[in-house]
Amino acid sequence: MVELLADGYGHWPGPWVLVFPFFWLLVVVLVVLVLRRAVWRRRGWCGGHTEHAPLAVLGRRYAQGEIDADEYRERRAVLTEGQDTPGVKR
Repeated sequence: MVELLADGYGHWPGPWVLVFPFFWLLVVVLVVLVLRRAVWRRRGWCGGHTEHAPLAVLGRRYAQGEIDADEYRERRAVLTEGQDTPGVKR
């Protein structure tokens, strides 16, 4: 019996049993972060494609001369109203 308890932990492997699950958890988290950053954003899975977003379309139309500055400001005000107001959820 004394021989089994010589390492101070008995039959339990000690704190090292927690190292391997944390290591694999870290590996999985790193893989997900790399994929999210490299692949998913490029394909638009995380909102990467914004060229059809209303403000982007409005800005493109203004830059191309389809609308004048006054119309741009009016439409931008309509699209962004409530976004800067405190207490209003988007």
